[in-house]
Amino acid sequence: MPIRLKHNPENKSLNLLMKRRPFTGLVFKKMPNTLFEVMYVVNMLIRGIIIYVTVIFAVRLMGKRQIGELQPAELVVTILLSQVASMPFESLEVPLLSILSIIFLLIGLEIVCSVAGMKIKGFRNLIQGNPILIIKDGKLVQEQLSNVRYSVEDLLEALRLKDIFDISQVQFAYIETNGAISVLLKNKFRPVTIGDTDIRTAPCELPCLVISDGKIVKNHLEICGMTEKRLHSIMKKEQIAVEDIMLMTAERGGKYYIVRKDGSK
Repeated sequence: MPIRLKHNPENKSLNLLMKRRPFTGLVFKKMPNTLFEVMYVVNMLIRGIIIYVTVIFAVRLMGKRQIGELQPAELVVTILLSQVASMPFESLEVPLLSILSIIFLLIGLEIVCSVAGMKIKGFRNLIQGNPILIIKDGKLVQEQLSNVRYSVEDLLEALRLKDIFDISQVQFAYIETNGAISVLLKNKFRPVTIGDTDIRTAPCELPCLVISDGKIVKNHLEICGMTEKRLHSIMKKEQIAVEDIMLMTAERGGKYYIVRKDGSK
């Protein structure tokens, strides 16, 4: 059976390749269908790996924030990144280098805007906006509520999510620049804390993860005042090997907590 070639007048990708790179295009023109498809898949896989690594690096540069915590400029960059990153998978005609350049341009703009926002208050207010007071002394600031296009139902829902069902209990409430609502209750409605009493308490110690899935987390040992020698003495006392521990936390005061792996003795 004769081998059918991939080239045909309707193959736009190959026609464009023939114009831009005649020799490469001629090689693809002579390829059988199966080989052409394999090369296409390999090309897409390589593009996918490069774009994945680039976007992960770009997101790390933007900082650790959840979607609901993004400022307007950061949200715009995130949306544009998702759109630009998908372009190389739609067609091989899109140069990968151009896409990478656009991604790094967007990240560069985001970093410049962030630095400018830290140094220039007016620029920060222009890009991020300011918190808006919507409740004062238990009363709605209706003008501000209208300015931010926030309905009373939206406000009540946001308050209920904070376990507040009566607006009159609220001393102040602000809509932050990321859209979240911050609430300060009136004194008589705030929960009682230890700070409101004369009870003396010991300082709270932070438990540190020192063993995770059978492996020692060495950079956490110093934080909790633990040494490997002390750790191994605890293992000997508990008659357990490090490999048999799923999780172990320790505090500076010497207190520790161990979770054994299922099936370990």
